[in-house]
Amino acid sequence: MPKIRILDYRLEYEWIGPKPNLDPTIVFLHEGLGSVATWKDFPERIADESGLGVLVYSRPGYGKSDSVSLPRPASFMHDEALIVLPAILDAFNIQNYILFGHSDGASIALIYAGSDRAKGLKGVVSEAAHVFVEDLTIKGIVDARDAYENGSLKSQLERYHGANVESTFRGWNDVWLRPEFLAWNIESFLPHIQVPVLVIQGENDEYGTLDQVEAIRKGCRGRVETLVLPACGHDPHREQPDLVTQATNSFINSLRI
Repeated sequence: MPKIRILDYRLEYEWIGPKPNLDPTIVFLHEGLGSVATWKDFPERIADESGLGVLVYSRPGYGKSDSVSLPRPASFMHDEALIVLPAILDAFNIQNYILFGHSDGASIALIYAGSDRAKGLKGVVSEAAHVFVEDLTIKGIVDARDAYENGSLKSQLERYHGANVESTFRGWNDVWLRPEFLAWNIESFLPHIQVPVLVIQGENDEYGTLDQVEAIRKGCRGRVETLVLPACGHDPHREQPDLVTQATNSFINSLRI
């Protein structure tokens, strides 16, 4: 997997399809325990069906990207949205783009879209985003800690993160469980989002309720479409890939009109 130096880190990435040109590039932002590899073939499916170029990268501390020092600050998603992501877009000369974010990656996408950095942004696909912290979210984070310390989650994650596995998990899990993180909230960014947004969430998401979807729908200034999937948890693109692929490409096509 190739790497590119962004700020103080070497980040692994994968580019699929056309290079940046007049058409937008789709930039994928992974979940809190994700990486390039955890997306599996989903970005390729989107690239093949949309005909657009796709950039997938692992954030610092994830996958085969450089490790980070812990503890992460409570502002880590803001830092990724307002510092790292703009540097990546500049490094690849991406001027027109669509963001597809999952979980923490979706929150990062919404922060970015609601900032003054979002020049050239055409739309956002927000999958299983959080815009505030819920009791269910904390329960899911605690359950993940138990699965990591006493179950098989650590060995599963090692396949994707290798030597980064401990900092990957602790850098995500510990932040969410800090008492001060209960006040974390990004709803103030939503009224500044003017581009279209597709919000995707499973009805049985173990990390968030449908109140997250409603907050995004009501809060954004631009057009918002929602896709709530029955019998689906926190990972719609893995659990119901055909429906998510269809909805994503329909949304992308609507941006071209």
